[in-house]
Amino acid sequence: MKLGIFGFPTDLSLDVCTLAREAEERGYHSFWLPDHSHIPSSRRTPPGGRRTSRPRELPDEYRRNIDVMCGLAAAAAVTSEIELGTGVCLVAQRDPIWTAKEVATIDQLSGGRFRFGIGFGWNREEMGHHGLEFATRRAKGREHVLAMRALWTEEEASFSGEYVHFEPSWAWPKPLQRPHPPIYFGGAPVADLFDQIVEFGDGWMPTAPDALDPAPIAELRRRAEAAGRDPDSLVLGVFAPKPDLDHLRELETMGYHWAALQVRPAPARDERETLDRYQPLLEAFGART
Repeated sequence: MKLGIFGFPTDLSLDVCTLAREAEERGYHSFWLPDHSHIPSSRRTPPGGRRTSRPRELPDEYRRNIDVMCGLAAAAAVTSEIELGTGVCLVAQRDPIWTAKEVATIDQLSGGRFRFGIGFGWNREEMGHHGLEFATRRAKGREHVLAMRALWTEEEASFSGEYVHFEPSWAWPKPLQRPHPPIYFGGAPVADLFDQIVEFGDGWMPTAPDALDPAPIAELRRRAEAAGRDPDSLVLGVFAPKPDLDHLRELETMGYHWAALQVRPAPARDERETLDRYQPLLEAFGART
């Protein structure tokens, strides 16, 4: 299992270029950034979309995160080997034509290092400001990605669906990776998600609480086999696991290919201290090859 970094740069933290360089120089496998356009201050939706017995405060970085595509483009410019991914891109509330262009451009600029992590979102108010209904987010997100795939793979692409329509069009650059960068799904282990992974995805990357149950992995593999896909072709990653060697070894035993350790936004010294604490874990699993 390889170790990556899940950063959350803001206007007050260590800048994204410095953090990406640090991650690459230390030997991390991948560098991931989240995607939120804004956070409505009403806060009717609880953090993460799940209500708990003890109310949680939304971490301040959600109010201040930088744009994910701009951040990864900047990271691409100052690195040469580390994989660069969205963790995760909220595809249902984004324009698919623009997003396809951004993904292809970053993949070109980075030399084919882009990893397209996607999700459907949890913040109902944020979605609503984009004209997205919570109940349709999965169906709309699916169609957005299928439209993007057409733009990436067809010389003259067109699409006509329930949510996306465009006439035959040219769209360059195409991604450097062919047919396109790998598509990894974030999200809780539900049947609709697994069906979409099997249909057009390359893997699943849950957050740590959902990653510890082996039953969803078995179910994903079963659905892949039923659809005629090789279950071993699906990549498994996990976000924000506990930075503990035994915990990470357990994830590795369960079949996870990589884990992205979280670096909370802080002044430069504090973020480097976090990376220093993680260094023994990186050495235990081996630096990027």
